[in-house]
Amino acid sequence: MANFEEDWNRLDLSQVRDRGSKKWVAMMLPEHVKMLRDYNEEIKKVARPDLNEFDYEAIQEQIELAMKRNVEIKIKRWKEGEFLYNRGTIQWIELTKRTIEVEDPFRCFELKIDEIIDVTILE
Repeated sequence: MANFEEDWNRLDLSQVRDRGSKKWVAMMLPEHVKMLRDYNEEIKKVARPDLNEFDYEAIQEQIELAMKRNVEIKIKRWKEGEFLYNRGTIQWIELTKRTIEVEDPFRCFELKIDEIIDVTILE
């Protein structure tokens, strides 16, 4: 009995290299693997922040100021559960389509006004 306890105390578990979930993937059906991937993507998603009227007013003021000064801005957007960031100068606001046309050094693109969460002027 003493020999077993000595061996157990000398056992170094940090040397064990387990393959984790890789060893179980071969026994799973493709539908299960797809469901697990979808679940992992779903838990990474972030809920849309609730903005009040003061937040929308602050965003509007930043956009107006950036257009008047023609300066570069950083726009934080929420789309499909994740935050996206864009930089550039505002070229045009199309209220009928509810979009903003932004130009960065590489291209011109449109952003939906409803996706915008925050605007920061970069000077």
